[in-house]
Amino acid sequence: MEFSPMSHSPAATPLIPANAENRYEVTRADLPLSCPMPGMALWNSHPKVYLPIVDDGGESTCPYCGAHYVLRD
Repeated sequence: MEFSPMSHSPAATPLIPANAENRYEVTRADLPLSCPMPGMALWNSHPKVYLPIVDDGGESTCPYCGAHYVLRD
């Protein structure tokens, strides 16, 4: 059983490391888009920032970590 440092209880699903990849494909179900995204371990990441992916042609880049997000319809 895995321990989640954010909830102080065993995690039902493992968290992925924040900023582990440079490119992420997201869907409209992921909106509003934030970096780091829900499901990422937050303890070693930057402050949460919301990204305007819909208004920017379906692509957005995080100003903190440089992660590039692409909206997939």
